[in-house]
Amino acid sequence: MRGLGTRTVLYQQNVAASLGLYNNDLKSVDILRETGPITAGELSKITGLATGSVTALIDRLEKVGYVRRANDPNDRRRVILVPEYEYKEEVGNTYRPLHQSMHELASSYTDEDLDLITQFIGKASAILEEQIKQLNVKKSKSSS
Repeated sequence: MRGLGTRTVLYQQNVAASLGLYNNDLKSVDILRETGPITAGELSKITGLATGSVTALIDRLEKVGYVRRANDPNDRRRVILVPEYEYKEEVGNTYRPLHQSMHELASSYTDEDLDLITQFIGKASAILEEQIKQLNVKKSKSSS
């Protein structure tokens, strides 16, 4: 699992660099794609980045059109971040070879195999989420 994790991180770093972004910038956009529009404070909590760093990150991403700020429909005083990069051709072109290769890999398995793999990935993701929360608790205790 560590090997796969390492290669995933390295792949993401290379994708970010190929798009002229920092890795934290690209990961933040991916988080927004998963969560949907959220506030800068929520993004700060998820990423563990300081709010000032998140503000600078958002400024960079907005400048290149990867996110946009919008008024929160539930509270006009708040601003939410909306991901926009999925519409950018260079992003689709960058991920397309991986998507095609993974599709080829998946087609070599039975539906039952894929169900089991999907269950495993879902459970492994939940374990990682819990570990991230525990690390963030330790980090916040040590900085207080």
